[in-house]
Amino acid sequence: MLFPHWAHVRVESVGVVGRTVRVRAGGRATSVACPACGTDSSRVHSRYERRPADASVGNQQTVLHLRIRRFFCDSGDCPRRTFAEQIPELTFRYGRCTILLRRIREAVALVLGGRPGARLTELQAVGLGRDAMIRLIRALPDPAVGTVRALGVDDFALRKGNHYGTILIDLETRRPVDVLTERSADALADWLTQHPGAEIICRDRASCYAEGANRTAGTATQVADRFHLWQNLADATERLVKRLRTEWTPPPVEKPAATMAEGQRARNIRELHAAVHALMDKGVRHSAIVADLRKDGKTIRKYMRAATPEELIGGGPTGGRRTLLDEHAGYLVSRFSEGCDSADLLQKELLQRGAKVSERTVRRFVHRLKADNAPGTKPPLPTAREVTTMVLTHPDRRGEDDLTTLKDLRDRCPDLDAAHRLIGRFADMLVNRTGREKLEPWVADAEASPLPELRRFATGLRRDWDAVMAGLSTEWSSGQVEGHVNRLKLIKRQMFGRGKPDLLRKRVLLQP
Repeated sequence: MLFPHWAHVRVESVGVVGRTVRVRAGGRATSVACPACGTDSSRVHSRYERRPADASVGNQQTVLHLRIRRFFCDSGDCPRRTFAEQIPELTFRYGRCTILLRRIREAVALVLGGRPGARLTELQAVGLGRDAMIRLIRALPDPAVGTVRALGVDDFALRKGNHYGTILIDLETRRPVDVLTERSADALADWLTQHPGAEIICRDRASCYAEGANRTAGTATQVADRFHLWQNLADATERLVKRLRTEWTPPPVEKPAATMAEGQRARNIRELHAAVHALMDKGVRHSAIVADLRKDGKTIRKYMRAATPEELIGGGPTGGRRTLLDEHAGYLVSRFSEGCDSADLLQKELLQRGAKVSERTVRRFVHRLKADNAPGTKPPLPTAREVTTMVLTHPDRRGEDDLTTLKDLRDRCPDLDAAHRLIGRFADMLVNRTGREKLEPWVADAEASPLPELRRFATGLRRDWDAVMAGLSTEWSSGQVEGHVNRLKLIKRQMFGRGKPDLLRKRVLLQP
């Protein structure tokens, strides 16, 4: 029950030496078949001991001390004179671990790779080096491909922008069948030649895959993936919206130069100065002004002597207390008007001008400028990306604000209204797979429209007509292919992008 893989051995003793459990055992069989000719033999030639590692027990390393027998082969036709026995379900030729432990290490290596797998096996007391984990993966046999009736094809980046590969998926079993190290018509055509029988080839709209499929699988039905069709239409829609946005965007207003508003201290001085001089003009004496305004007598006398409030304000450029920035306030305001609002950059520029100020002081000054020059209300005009999202979103999922905004834009821009109707018809055709009845009229209307972006999109559909028609009328799609591409990217990142293509291919094909 606990050690089913020990069923064919006779355990003689179990002991613990340090942190290692050592099990002494021998084979049970009275006769063993020769691996070369299959003849049973019971005549023992000699004995020797093997010490394969086994799966841990209680998180302790386990080592089997197996007494292995070597038998004579009594068949005269056999090229072997002697052979060593292998314990079923326990040992294999030249193995330094049991079959169970090897399977555990292989599973860990496939999921985690070299370095992380080595760390996990070390914690499980079945440790193996990172290089040995990689060798385990490379030694695994490829899974049998068989006949793939429905094939999904997509590309992935081995090195983004420089080198791309191809992943092939069996759409019926939802498993990867191969990973090619290049993205080309020749690579796909060679694979299809070696593995005939494909009836459905679901692909994106890359010309290389169409060419490769046409060379060797001319009878197969090629299907353009619906996701890529919608993605192509979304790109065309965004370009269209960017071109039309000027029709509903008001002309830009010249931005006034930045100014520095007066502070609260200056405003208080002006108010008090105006109140004191208003009473003086009425002939009110000093003592009465002090009583009326409830201020100190010395303060009132100072305000009575000042002809203008500027004599009392003094201080910095904003009427506050003088700071280290007063001499450079004009420079900061001009730089802010030019669009520079980085406190870190401005502080470095002030240091070059000889002003020893901290970045925090400059940041407070910039915040003050932003508050004084903030626009009143931002016009409620959506960006091109926002309008594109509104147009491409299902009407039932649009919010009330989006519905109102989109209706207003369509009323103001006839071309946007025409594009919206065409895109809605294509979306309905894509979701309900009614391409056989509606694709031809839609393409004709798009080609006759005054919208160059949709005309180019329709022209592209004409070039790949059969595949597009199949994509808009059958249930096949590359959704699961995209899922495997995401899994492949995760495996590649686990190896920090340094795993070679053969190792990446093994992990993609064999990982459960």
